[in-house]
Parts: sequence; structure tokens; C-alpha cells
Amino acid sequence: MRALITGGAGFIGSNIALELQNKGYDTVVLDDFSSGNFKNLHGYEGDVISESILDVDLNKFKDIDAIFHEAAITDTTVKDQKLMMQINTEGFRRLLNFAVKNDIKFIYASSAATYGNAKSPQKEEYAGKPNNIYGFSKWICDCIAKKYMKKYPDSHIVGLRYFNVFGPREQYKGKMASMVWQLAKQMADGKNPRIFKWGEQKRDQVYVKNIVQINLLALDAKESYIVNAGSGNAVSFNHIIEVLNDVLGFDYKPEYFDNPYEEFYQDFTQADLTNAKKYLGYEPKWNFEDAVKDYVEWLKENRYI
Repeated sequence: MRALITGGAGFIGSNIALELQNKGYDTVVLDDFSSGNFKNLHGYEGDVISESILDVDLNKFKDIDAIFHEAAITDTTVKDQKLMMQINTEGFRRLLNFAVKNDIKFIYASSAATYGNAKSPQKEEYAGKPNNIYGFSKWICDCIAKKYMKKYPDSHIVGLRYFNVFGPREQYKGKMASMVWQLAKQMADGKNPRIFKWGEQKRDQVYVKNIVQINLLALDAKESYIVNAGSGNAVSFNHIIEVLNDVLGFDYKPEYFDNPYEEFYQDFTQADLTNAKKYLGYEPKWNFEDAVKDYVEWLKENRYI
């Protein structure tokens, strides 16, 4: 099988590309390197095309069997609404249309940001009132996908609403990297971990290896659907620090500060995985504590902490 991974030099895209390679797939990475980093692809031996999803000639991908669409602006603090919609939504529309017209499996990254302040655990039907333009761009992608699913019932379209993903190869995301990475780095640098008051905000922290797992399961989906991609459990920021202290051998106390994003911040996210299990057979293999241990080992081996 030949697979295209858009945003393949980014955090999640590179993990998918490397795992597909390990499984013997013929892979092509498409990335304009605006936020991706070539170091994420160390060990990768497939093809790389450095172009924008808005401009690349899609006809060169007609021999592709599956597209994993990860390319997007993921910085939720970006205020340029037109730019966000052009890259995230119009880029998505272009690729989806190409995939459906050429009978290519299309698996794409949606987001828990589509839920806004919906009650937890979030079920797929709760989406539609995002708090920021990033979440809105992803919501409109989902709406477009649903129309295509209805219009082309024989198509293979799977949307995965990612929750808070952490793990190897996220370090180049800067301020948008996970709380696990941010806090681990602070502690490894001898600093008290800083979190919003009073650390009881809860997020569904899902290991990137679980996200790769659900992407591969989506290849064999029996029908098109949009499902949650999370761990199914909510973890408080205080608990993240407790686990990191245990794994790193520290005893740091959190340093609390006011949340500057309070007006559009999600205080509690937890993925309802009922549909992910029903339609894809997804059962997360990594729980939070074991995932942090595995991640810290990787960070140490690669000298990031």
C-alpha cells in the first residue's frame, strides 16, 4: 500500500509516517516545513515533497491508496481568521475532494476544539460551538466531511477528533507542545513547574502512540465516520506534575499563575470512546502513567531533557 502523509514532518504526522514505514508501507510525506522539522523524520527513508497543501499538484498522487491528512495550523492562539480557514479548511476541502474522486482512503485529523465548552465526557454529537477560530476551522472540516459521506456513500472517510496529544517528536511545537512536555522540560531545567490556578483543570491526555494506533485502525473502517481519538480519561495538571515528579525523581511543587486564555479555555475535556470502539475497534494501549514513563525514556535517550 502507498500512503501520503500531509504534515508528515510535524509531531503526529512524523509518528504516523515512521510507523507506516516500519510496517512496510510505501510512504510519501508532504510538508511545507512552516512548522514541521526535518529532525522529526530521522530514520525515515520514504519520499518527501516540500510544498503547500494549497498549491501542490495533486495529480502526482493518483497512485496513492490512502491519505493521512495531518497538515494544519495548530496554534490555537492565531487570530488571523482568514489564514486559519484557508490552510485548515480550504486545504482540507481540496484534499478530500481529490481523495473521493480518485477512490483514495481519507483519514484526517479533527480536534476536540470543536466541542468548545460542551459538557464532559464529550460525545461526537456535542460538537459545533468551538471557542476559537482553530476549533471553528476544524468544525467546518467535519461538516464538509459529513456532506461528502452522505453524497458519496461508498467513499472511505474517517475523521479523528484528537484530544490533548503528547509524546515523542512534539518538541518543535514550541508553546503549543503538550503540558507534559512543557512541565517535564521546566523540571529538568531545575525550575518549579508553572500551571494555571489551581491546577485542577482536567484534560484528556492521550499518548501519540495511541493516536498512531487509531489512525492505522481507520484504514480498515467498515464505514465512514467521525470519532473521538483520546484516552477516555481526564488528567488534572496537578496530577501531571505528580507523575513527572515520580518518573523523574523530583519533588517540585507547582507554581500557580492566572490563566490568560480564560475566556476561551476548555477546563475539562474527556473523550467518550464509545463510537471509536464501535466503528474502529479502538482500545487505547497506553494509560497515562505508563505513557509518561515511556515518553521520558525517549526524551532522555534523545537528550531533550
